[in-house]
Amino acid sequence: MTLILGIESTAHTFGVSVVSSEPPHILSDSRRIYSPRQGGILPREVAPFFSNVAGEVVREALDEAGVGIRDVDAIAVALGPGMGPQLRVGASVARALASYYGKPLVPVNHAVAHVEIARFLTGLRDPIVLYVAGGNTTVVSYSEGRYRVFGETLDIPLGNLQDTFAREAGIGPPYVVEGKHVIDICSEGGEFIEGMPYIVKGQDSSFSGLLTAALRLLKKGSRLQDVCFTLREIAYSSVVEVLERGLAHTGKREVLLTGGVAASKLLNEKIEVMAKLHGALFKPIPGKYSGDNGVMIALTGLPAYLWGYTVEPSKALIRQRWRIDQVDIPWYYEFPR
Repeated sequence: MTLILGIESTAHTFGVSVVSSEPPHILSDSRRIYSPRQGGILPREVAPFFSNVAGEVVREALDEAGVGIRDVDAIAVALGPGMGPQLRVGASVARALASYYGKPLVPVNHAVAHVEIARFLTGLRDPIVLYVAGGNTTVVSYSEGRYRVFGETLDIPLGNLQDTFAREAGIGPPYVVEGKHVIDICSEGGEFIEGMPYIVKGQDSSFSGLLTAALRLLKKGSRLQDVCFTLREIAYSSVVEVLERGLAHTGKREVLLTGGVAASKLLNEKIEVMAKLHGALFKPIPGKYSGDNGVMIALTGLPAYLWGYTVEPSKALIRQRWRIDQVDIPWYYEFPR
């Protein structure tokens, strides 16, 4: 049996988990989430928060798993992509643990981890994937040893679109309330407004024009519910379209949704309808694991470790712009179940 401790610290969540190569695979899931009182996420504020909670989150994860740090076979850590100050906290904790206890250190790409936890939880073997979060909007699928990008945002990600509009409209933070994004809550009773931009270029999407148009409508006196409803419908429909184009292009028979925005019930429903039209299988992931968490880092670190992917602590450097298509995935068809 192999035990991996995973550390996530790329944005607003400091998460730690212990997973096992044998069932039950997920032994613990501890996390602390930074929520700004106003405005967006400022790295200079989040990093100190992570530093303050790191020790207790690591201890909590080990206690929940019923193991000690010496029982762990390796330490996995997200080294990117993400925000530099937060990444440095997680990397520093991982380097310290690996060095002091003589444990191998496994570098993990945060985006790859979002896809891998979704594959693990759904059991889908070879899907086309829509990865949507605060910092990412990408359509990927596996081909010849790596995840290849078949479409992405040309400007801002979908999650950033939602959070920025909510902040500017005065309905957030917090951006998620009782499992729903505040835009979903605001959209209730809303009606569609004609004329807002819907931008899909080939297999890529664009949201900056939609954001500008939505804020302009608010300034002109349009009902907030109508603007929220229209922005959400256009944004979701555009990413489903680029996913559909990726499905047709790759010829895959499975469809997967992952990332923080994957918690949206409506987006899941839209993708399920699209997948059925093409005779493809779609399975949603539990909302608990759609956002950032330590489990996804540990689960991705497990096969990477078994394949010998480790790094010396002194060379475990963060990579804020580490793309998903820059990572070798030799374990793809042998992912632990």
